Amino acid sequence: MAKISKATAKHTAVVTPKSLKFFEQYINNPSPTGFEWAGQRLWLDYLKPYVDDTFTDNYGTAVGVINPEATYKVVIEAHADEISWFVNYITNEGLIYVIRNGGSDHQIAPSKRVDIHTDKGIVKAVFGWPAIHTRGAGEKEEAPTLKNIFLDCGATSKDEVEKLGIHVGSVITYEDEFMVLNDRYYVGRAMDNRAGGFMIAEVARLLKENKKKLPFGLYIVNAVQEEIGLRGAEMIAHRIKPNVAIITDVTHDTQTPMINKITQGDMACGKGPVVSYAPAVQINLNKLLIKAAEKAGIPFQRQASSRSTGTDTDAFAYSNDGVPSALISLPLRYMHTTVEMVHKEDVDNVIRLIYEALLSIKPGQDFRPFNK
Repeated sequence: MAKISKATAKHTAVVTPKSLKFFEQYINNPSPTGFEWAGQRLWLDYLKPYVDDTFTDNYGTAVGVINPEATYKVVIEAHADEISWFVNYITNEGLIYVIRNGGSDHQIAPSKRVDIHTDKGIVKAVFGWPAIHTRGAGEKEEAPTLKNIFLDCGATSKDEVEKLGIHVGSVITYEDEFMVLNDRYYVGRAMDNRAGGFMIAEVARLLKENKKKLPFGLYIVNAVQEEIGLRGAEMIAHRIKPNVAIITDVTHDTQTPMINKITQGDMACGKGPVVSYAPAVQINLNKLLIKAAEKAGIPFQRQASSRSTGTDTDAFAYSNDGVPSALISLPLRYMHTTVEMVHKEDVDNVIRLIYEALLSIKPGQDFRPFNK
């Protein structure tokens, strides 16, 4: 296990074979918005050896705590939920129409294999789509929309579908699984943002294994319901009442085709964590992150957001009379698809940056821009 210290010229891996095995299991396990329980149990089981206490809230946000007796509280946070679908309408012929649960992309749905979650267990299905031969050569083809994508579970009637345990409101997730691509990228669905949950758990592991004693309470938070409005973070922020919050989420790698860098910024997988500039990002806490990165030799990139970050940073920042909050993002390709890609070195370096930042925070530290 690599100690975290000032970086050498050569990248040193942080993720171990054991933790990578957990990462794969965690990515493959479905945790759709509002139904995160199974994934949260996996995450807490992995985290428990590295913390002093754990708890969950009424909606399923999971928290591990180091030094729970401390009055000064620091949060490191990610969100656990993934995009998914809800069953919305079942035809008399046994076909199933859906609505979004979070920001699911209708354009990638046709021909995907899915799991429909029921009280009787998983029911397999596919997003059907008419064959190219039947769509009319030379005619204007109809594109996938929420009005025409549908699921086929092999049933021939509505009654047969319902006997399988499927009903309006049943949640649906994609079937795709974790893989390593060219020994460089981790690939899978729900890297947004279970990669974040994995990374904050790794920070807890490193603190424990490196025998670091923090002078404050550390709350490792894996929040629910980010994909539908930052709701889990909003709830848990009011419960914990932290003094400082460092959030990690994903952001867009903008190096692939069809992305405008003028509007989306210039970020790349493999070039390090991304620090954000936005109204919700507290300026002095952000400077602490940058200073920690520079001191440890961790490469980093910068991103600006004109209004909100669109992440749980906003929920923490504007809670409890204002909590100094900052965002560390993991560059990711193909967000909200089944082949989300993150660079192995970026994962290591986000873990390192959060770790080094925590070692820089002092209890009672005043982050206000100015004092009278």
